[in-house]
Amino acid sequence: MTDLAEGVLNGSRRALARLLTKVENERAAVQADLATLFKQTGNAWIIGITGAPGTGKSTLVNAMAKAYRQQNKTVAILAIDPTSPFSGGAILGDRIRMRDLSGDTGVFIRSMATRGSLGGLSRSARDAIRVMDAAGFDVVLVETVGAGQSEIDIVRTAQTTLVVEAPGLGDDVQAIKAGILEIADILVVNKADRPGSTNTLRALKTMLDLGHPASRMQMMAHHGDFLHVEHSTTTHENFWLPPVVQTVASAEMADSGVPELLEAINTHREYLETAHISTQLEQQRIQIELYDLLQSALMHQFLETLPETMIRDLVEQVQQREIDPHQAVRQLLRRTENVTEV
Repeated sequence: MTDLAEGVLNGSRRALARLLTKVENERAAVQADLATLFKQTGNAWIIGITGAPGTGKSTLVNAMAKAYRQQNKTVAILAIDPTSPFSGGAILGDRIRMRDLSGDTGVFIRSMATRGSLGGLSRSARDAIRVMDAAGFDVVLVETVGAGQSEIDIVRTAQTTLVVEAPGLGDDVQAIKAGILEIADILVVNKADRPGSTNTLRALKTMLDLGHPASRMQMMAHHGDFLHVEHSTTTHENFWLPPVVQTVASAEMADSGVPELLEAINTHREYLETAHISTQLEQQRIQIELYDLLQSALMHQFLETLPETMIRDLVEQVQQREIDPHQAVRQLLRRTENVTEV
C-alpha cells in the first residue's frame, strides 16, 4: 500500500487531495492506488445532480450538504466544470457558491474539469468518486456540467439522479421533449419562489403522465453503448415513478424544500434495496464502464501501431476528396490487420 492510499484510508485530507490530482491527471502510477482502495468502496451513496445551466445546481448542492451535515453525515462533493475548447482552461468556480461549507471537517469539495469529455462528466470522474467513497464519506454529491438535453453519463455513475429544473427556462413542450428528464430518479423544481414555478411543476408532471420509462433498468440499457441487457421484470405496479420536489436553495428562504428532497432520496434508496434492483444496476454500471475503458485502451493501443505520418496523409487525402472518411478508416483497419498477421 502506498503512502497516499494509506493516508486516504486514515482520513488525511492532504492525501485525498493529492491522490485526486493524480487521478485527474491520469498518471499511470495511480492504478496501484485505485486497485488498493477499490476493496474499500461501495459504502457511500452516490447522488448525481444535473440540469441546465442557471437552474441553481451549485446552490442546491450547498444546501443539500448542509442538510446532510445536520444529520451527522459526512459529505464529499465533486463539481464538474466545462473546459474551454479554445484555451483548454476551466474556471472551477462552483465552490464560490459553497462558502457556507468552508471550515467544516465533515465536508470535502473537489472541482474537476471535463477536459474535453462529453456527457457531463470527466473521464476520471468515476475513479475520483471511488477515491472519495474509500475515504469514508457517507454521501458523495456529483454536480455535472449542465450541458443540456443529452447529458446522461451521470445515470451510469450515480445511484440516485436528480434532474434540476427552474422556472423560466422554456415552455411546456420544452420540458416534455428534453431527453435529460428521462434519466431522473427525482425531479427538482428549484427557485420555486419565482413566478412560473407552478407552470414548470405542471409541465413536469405532464411529462410523467405521458409515460416515464417503466424502470431505471431499461434506461441504463438504452444509454449503454454495445450493451445488451434483458428488460427488467419489474412489474408496472412496482416501478419507481420520480417524485417532483420543489426547493428554494437560498439563505433567505432557509433552504425551503431541501429536507423533503433528502427524504425523497432516502425513499428512492430504500426502493432500490427492497425491490432488489441495486445489485442489477451495479452490474450494469460496471459493464458499461468496462466497455468504456476497453474502447479507450483499444484506441490507444491501435494508434500506437500506426506510423506517425499515416493519419496526416489520410487527412490530406480526405481533404482533397481523393477518398471519403469511411475509406480512410478501412485503410487504417487493413494496416492494423497486416501488422497483426506479421
